[in-house]
Amino acid sequence: MRSILSPAAWARRSAAHPWRVIGAWGAAFLVALVVMGALLSGVLTSDTTFTRNPESKRALNAIEQQVGARDAVVEQVVLQTGSGTFQDPAPRAAVQSLASNLRALGPAIVTSVGTPFVAAQGAPISKDGRTTVIPVTMTGDIGTANDNVHRVLDAANAYEGRAGLTVHVAGQASINHDVNKTASKDLEKGEAFGIPIALIILLLVFGALVSALLPVILAIVAIVVALALTSLVGQIGDLSFFVTNMITMMGLAVGIDYALFIVSRYREERSGGREKLAAIERAGDTASRAVFFSGLTVIVALIGLLIVPMSVFISLAVGAILVVASAVLAAQTLLPAMLSVLGDRIEAGRLSRLVPKRVRRERTGPGFWPRVVGGVMRRPWLSLISAGGLLVIAAVPYFGINTGASGVESLPPNLQSRQGFEILQKEFSVGGIAPARIPIVGDPSGAENRAEIQRITRDVAGDPVLGTPHLTNVSTRGAVLEVPVNADATSNAAQDAVKRLRADTSLPVGGQTSENLDYFAVANDYLPIVVVLVLALSFLVLLLAFRSIVVPLVAIAMNLLSVGAAFGILTLVSQDGVGASILGFQQVDTVEAWIPLFLFSVLFGLSMDYHVFLISRIRERYRRTGDNVDAITWGISSSARLITGAALIMVAVFFGFASGDLVMFQQMGFGLGVAVLLDATLVRGVLVPATMRLLGDWNWYLPKSLNWLPHLSVEGEAAPVPATAA
Repeated sequence: MRSILSPAAWARRSAAHPWRVIGAWGAAFLVALVVMGALLSGVLTSDTTFTRNPESKRALNAIEQQVGARDAVVEQVVLQTGSGTFQDPAPRAAVQSLASNLRALGPAIVTSVGTPFVAAQGAPISKDGRTTVIPVTMTGDIGTANDNVHRVLDAANAYEGRAGLTVHVAGQASINHDVNKTASKDLEKGEAFGIPIALIILLLVFGALVSALLPVILAIVAIVVALALTSLVGQIGDLSFFVTNMITMMGLAVGIDYALFIVSRYREERSGGREKLAAIERAGDTASRAVFFSGLTVIVALIGLLIVPMSVFISLAVGAILVVASAVLAAQTLLPAMLSVLGDRIEAGRLSRLVPKRVRRERTGPGFWPRVVGGVMRRPWLSLISAGGLLVIAAVPYFGINTGASGVESLPPNLQSRQGFEILQKEFSVGGIAPARIPIVGDPSGAENRAEIQRITRDVAGDPVLGTPHLTNVSTRGAVLEVPVNADATSNAAQDAVKRLRADTSLPVGGQTSENLDYFAVANDYLPIVVVLVLALSFLVLLLAFRSIVVPLVAIAMNLLSVGAAFGILTLVSQDGVGASILGFQQVDTVEAWIPLFLFSVLFGLSMDYHVFLISRIRERYRRTGDNVDAITWGISSSARLITGAALIMVAVFFGFASGDLVMFQQMGFGLGVAVLLDATLVRGVLVPATMRLLGDWNWYLPKSLNWLPHLSVEGEAAPVPATAA
């Protein structure tokens, strides 16, 4: 008796009671919309926190204990005159009026506002007299400042053009504000690009409008449910605002692909003569089962990100895991119910004039991929060496990768925060935006503290990046020693300067640059740990799925090749600038530090995703015929078009996100798209058949000592072809 938990049983029960299942999912969808609307925005933050205790966090905590606030967020309101100087009455009066309005925001928004034209309060005038700044210290920590900075921006922007003024605001909170807005636009752009292209590909694959719409519907349902679940998880702790981009991107990619595999198998079974419910159950026992294990491999790969002690990695992992799980569950239940209701009406809206019959048919006959596989099977060694060599060559640039953060200079040039930053850098310095902050415990006038402050001041004197230290938040309980860092907090110059400062004092050094140093260290330290964990868990899942130690070893080797090649091409384009302008990408000196960790986990999961589906088809044929060559040829020929279509959908979705303005999304989307494209062509179409052809029956080798492993049978139970099959 089949287990009630098997995909076939889920498909059978869902198809037998379709309206109950559709009604339950409809109710869940509506509840999810309500939950998402009420809770999601309140759990998202642009602040990145550590779950362990590096030096920057120790400094932050000590400052909070001493002065009652974790960090001072200073926004610089940068003002320039179109003509004349700030010695002229009109612009001078406008600046003073603006300062008064900023103070009027009150202590809930701002702690202090510098007096215009007083250099001692950080409000100097440039040498030509045409640029000045008003420093605004925000109330609370960076999270509170992010929530309130729009009030400062509105007050400042109201003076744009008044008395010939040009107004910009530059600081951590205003930069975060602009990044968030740009990320939202990038998300909309990715959706606007990815969904139509995915629908076009689905129309080409299925040749029918209804069949093409089903995967899109399933993906949208999975995304909304995952966003609602993320809203609930966020009640435990805030999540990175990037989680919404992650959920949308992964939901479209895997949701559409999973439905594509299942709907295609259902149509194949129907065309083979099976009755509707039997075809749904058979699709459940084969494609749905493969989807279940594919989703499991993706989730297993993403688990690696959960161990990284930073909120951004945990957030991305949580969002991706939730949307993949939602897509798998919808594919196992909602999709069979919809197929049961629609029946053969999924063929409605045929596009016979636009899509040739030879493209629309599920077939294994002569075609591009069958010819490719035939050539590979005849010359396996040549194919293996050629394709493998290309991937190795593509991976070479990765060994010259520089990881870090691109900084404010990589933001779109039209953003006001970048423009303000560049004016500050040119006319003054940027040290007031993100200074290094050192907690002074106890009375700063005490002998020991005074000696330490003098020593630090002496050591940084003449430093090309570090400015003159000064005390803030002074009390008998303690103070904060601020050291201006006159460079972008993500730059090598700033990082090197803060490293020197750390070496010069036994006190913990905080501030944005210090946080970046700790962040980069975490990303680099945990990359090998995540790699080992993901490889081990993936090996275990594939071992259980196919009862072979060869299948997981080959899969891991193939996936490492495709991931390495993707890393190399990403480095070549984004960092080295080869072809960047042609693709519309911005060339930068570094690859975002989180990209290698993130890409490895996601790409390994997605590569395993395709591998499970492909090997399940090969294994299904092998169990029926016992002929290794025939099984490989049939399995790849029968699934290559689907895998190619699914891969093109993923590529469209990922490249859609890569078309955004933020460098981090360009790198993420491009890396994912290239890897999937390589994986679905060179790896699945050439390397896998060549390797399996050379290994022969050894593909399915399992030591006798492991015979106790459970029989999970990803390919489902062997079933005879119906007598009415064509």
